[in-house]
Amino acid sequence: MAGRSARSARAARSRPRSQHFLRSPRLAAAIVADAQVSPGELVLDIGAGSGRLTAALADRGARVHAIELDPGWAGRLRERFAAGATVVVVEADVLRAPFPAEPFRVVANLPFHLTTAILRRLLDDARVPLLRADVLVEWEVARKRALCWPSTLLNVVWGARWELDAVPRIPAACFEPRPDADAGVLRISRRPEPLVLDGDLAAFRRLVEAGFRRTPLRAALAAHVPARVFKQVGRELGFEPSAAARDLDVHQWAALFAAVSRAGARSIEREG
Repeated sequence: MAGRSARSARAARSRPRSQHFLRSPRLAAAIVADAQVSPGELVLDIGAGSGRLTAALADRGARVHAIELDPGWAGRLRERFAAGATVVVVEADVLRAPFPAEPFRVVANLPFHLTTAILRRLLDDARVPLLRADVLVEWEVARKRALCWPSTLLNVVWGARWELDAVPRIPAACFEPRPDADAGVLRISRRPEPLVLDGDLAAFRRLVEAGFRRTPLRAALAAHVPARVFKQVGRELGFEPSAAARDLDVHQWAALFAAVSRAGARSIEREG
């Protein structure tokens, strides 16, 4: 048993990691400039690696938490920024480490294989004091997350509080080692007015999850939403009775949730 565990650990260490570091300090500086980071802001550089973005953020006067799991890279970061009073190197797993209690931003080149997991940590919990995130991800991920239609479950749930946009596409040749696909910056900005209140997010998510379980949407929500409410909202918002969950954008989902809440339907009650 011990031998099998040791072999598994060695195999995990030998797997290639999906970290692809920016080759150009000038490009890193341009990404930070586009993110409009202000002096004194607290910014997390998740998966800091070689420190390209960390350096650019420090040059802008930000207070930087450079989060890096790999001990080797974390050690290099500590050496590089030892004299920098505004950079704190955090050797930790971002999927487990606590976030700062004060409001913060994220400017980071995310490990591609952890993109969705990291975004879930940042965006799922309304108590996380994130202000904005500008993150490098695979281009197809950035494009998918920025789409208004067709909807996905995560786009709808996150879109209730956040606006997601795909901004510059960055060729694979700009990274070392070179990834298999181009990347892009996914910009995540807090909505000035949320479409769903923080206290209602859990109920909103349950309704959306129920809707995405089957097609058509009317059948998926039959146990949760009165038929008259569904038909009325459909007429008001312009979606067909045969619509699938993916056919409604986040604004339509929020309006459907509001109508369901007014009607006191069971979709807003915790099951069980």
